Amino acid sequence: MEDPRDIILSPVVSEKSYAAVQNKRYSFFVDIRAKKSEIKRAIEEIFKVKVLKISTINIKSKPKRLGRSIGTSSCKKRAVVTLGKKDKIDFFESV
Repeated sequence: MEDPRDIILSPVVSEKSYAAVQNKRYSFFVDIRAKKSEIKRAIEEIFKVKVLKISTINIKSKPKRLGRSIGTSSCKKRAVVTLGKKDKIDFFESV
């Protein structure tokens, strides 16, 4: 994975993730093949901040139904990134 924008897919939009912003913890959905070192490099390159810690959560796929057809939701990987005291990501602050 060369481009950092291929690793970071989207921010997590939820009440819990917005509450964690006060503690300098930002949540993103990332590529399921991405490693912590790649996620750290991508966040630092895209947002120009210093990353202190990364926690990752693998979210399994769940069975879903639509009428008679049965399928599954896609599996996801969430990364919770902790930043330094002086750093912040303006995208989360403006919402």
